[in-house]
Amino acid sequence: MERTRRKKLVIAGLWTEVCVAFPTLDALRDGYEVYFVADAIGGVSRAAHESAVQRMIQAGATPITVLGLACELQRDWGRPGADRLRGVMREYFGKLKAARAQQGA
Repeated sequence: MERTRRKKLVIAGLWTEVCVAFPTLDALRDGYEVYFVADAIGGVSRAAHESAVQRMIQAGATPITVLGLACELQRDWGRPGADRLRGVMREYFGKLKAARAQQGA
């Protein structure tokens, strides 16, 4: 990170309270601006996840969603490669819609 001289990090991982919270807190302490992808992580329990999320927010990290991150990185949907991201989003939302329909059935 230091070699690139970039000061913004986007972090996701397996367990919110370990894989995400620890490096987030360390990076904040080192002066980085940290965004964690809140819907791409999970804890060993809902309480563990939510507690870790609150701890990171209180320390200065910013939560972001997968969709928010993708759209922010894309910025302009007329850019080259935008159709690739559109395809990924269609697939993601199609599966999400199907899963929600199945849960309601």
